[in-house]
Amino acid sequence: MKKIIKAFSILLVLNAWFLPQLKAQEVITSKFSSDAWKVEASKSEFTTIEGKECLYLENGSAHLDGSDFKMGIIEYEVMFQPGRKFAGIQFRIQDAGNHEEFYMRAHQSGNPDATQYTPVYNGMAGWQLYYGEGYSTACSYNFGTWIQVKLIVTEKSMDVYVDDMSQPLLQVHDLKRTPESGMIGFWSLLGGAWYARLSYQSMDSPPPLTQTLKKRIPPEGTISDWEVSSAFNAKDLAPFYALDDFKGMDQLIWQTLPVEYSGTVNLAQISPVTQTTNTVLVKTTIHSKLNQILKMDFGYSDDAILYVNGKVLYSGQRRFLSRDYRYLGTIGYFDAAYLPLKEGENEVVFAITGGGGGWGIKAKLETLEGITMARTSSHF
Repeated sequence: MKKIIKAFSILLVLNAWFLPQLKAQEVITSKFSSDAWKVEASKSEFTTIEGKECLYLENGSAHLDGSDFKMGIIEYEVMFQPGRKFAGIQFRIQDAGNHEEFYMRAHQSGNPDATQYTPVYNGMAGWQLYYGEGYSTACSYNFGTWIQVKLIVTEKSMDVYVDDMSQPLLQVHDLKRTPESGMIGFWSLLGGAWYARLSYQSMDSPPPLTQTLKKRIPPEGTISDWEVSSAFNAKDLAPFYALDDFKGMDQLIWQTLPVEYSGTVNLAQISPVTQTTNTVLVKTTIHSKLNQILKMDFGYSDDAILYVNGKVLYSGQRRFLSRDYRYLGTIGYFDAAYLPLKEGENEVVFAITGGGGGWGIKAKLETLEGITMARTSSHF
C-alpha cells in the first residue's frame, strides 16, 4: 500500500510540473502550401494524400517560413517507398549549411544505421564522425505508409520517437551545435519523400528526457590540446615531405577547437570544403623526458598526413567507398603510428583533408609516462 501511495505521489508531482510546461507555449501547425514554404529541390509538389495536405520533396530542401525553434517538441509524418534514399528534418537552421539534422535511410531499413542524427557545419554533415549509440539506431520502415515522428529537444539532448510514442527509438545525449533558435525544414536526397502534419511547440523548459547519460570521459591519453589552422588547398602541401618547405605556413590563422568526449575534433567548424579550402593543419606539442618511441592511435576523415618534428611519418586515405563498395570511412582509432620523440619538445602535426560525410581527427597516446602535455583526457 505504501508503494502505491508513493508511486501516486510521484505521478502527481510529475503531472504538476509536466502539464503547465506543455501549455506554456502555443502549438503551431504548419500549412502545406507554396506560400508557407521556401522550397529548393529538383522536384517538389504540394498535394493531398489520404486527406492529408503534404509536400513531396525530391533531392532538395524546404524551410518553413517564419518558424523559430530552439527547444520543445516537433511532430510530423513522413512517407517513402523502398530504394536508396534519405529523408529527414532540419531544425535550429541558421542558414542552408548550419543546423541540426535527423534523417532516415530507407535502404538501411532494419539495419543499425537506419536512422541518423548529425550536426551540419558549413554544409558538411558528420555521419562519418557520429555513429552508433546516441547517433544512429535500427528501425524497420513500413514503406508506402505514413510514419509518425516526434522529437523532444532540450538544450543539448533529444529523444526521437518513430511510430511508437511510448518510448524513444533514439536518444541523442549530446546535440553538437551551440543551441540557437532557428527555422525548421525538411530535406531529401537520392529520391523523394512526402511530408505531412508538421507541428511544433517551443518551450523554455521541455519535458525531461526518458533517460539521462552520465558524463563520458575520453580514454586516458586522449589528446585534447589541438590548434587548428585556417583552411587551404591540399595541392599546396602535396609536393613537400617536410613542413618547412610549405610556403603557405606564414599565412595560416590558428585557433583552438573543442575536443568532444569521443576525442574527436569536428573540423567542419573551420570552413566549407571547397576545391581551394579543403585542408587544415592540426597540431599539438608533446614534451618528453627522454628519447623514446611512443605509440599513438588515431582516426581521421578523410585524408591524413602525419608530421613529427616537421618530417612525414604517415599518410593515408579513409574516404567513403575508397577501399571497396561497402567502405563507409567512419572515424575511429583504426590506425597507429610510432612517434620518434626526442628529449624535450616535439611538434606533432596532422594535415587533414575533408571530402564528404565528415571532416575530423582524433588521437590518443598509449601512455603518458615520461610525457607532459598542456591538456589530456584527464582534464575533462
